[in-house]
Amino acid sequence: MIVEQRTYTAHPGQVPAFLKLVETEGLPIQRRHLGAPLGYFQAESGELNRVLHLWLYESATDRDSRRAALATDPDWVSFVPKVLPLLVRMESVILHPTPFSAIGNKRMTEE
Repeated sequence: MIVEQRTYTAHPGQVPAFLKLVETEGLPIQRRHLGAPLGYFQAESGELNRVLHLWLYESATDRDSRRAALATDPDWVSFVPKVLPLLVRMESVILHPTPFSAIGNKRMTEE
């Protein structure tokens, strides 16, 4: 099991527009391929204008295949040019949950 943390930094003042576009158009497309996000968050302190979202996958292979399917979905291909102008930076980090985290870690606990 892995968690992907994606952090998007929006241009100042563009977080509300980004979140509205994701909620109404992007998320329904993502759910078809990625399932429901583990969490979607807006930064209130530290570096501002950031949106963080977490996605749960069975493995890196599972993530790769789901994201590849998303990338070729015509609806997603149409959505991306709408959202990119709102963003300054995008970052993706792959996380491995510890066995004692709330979601656990099948891979680590089965070893």
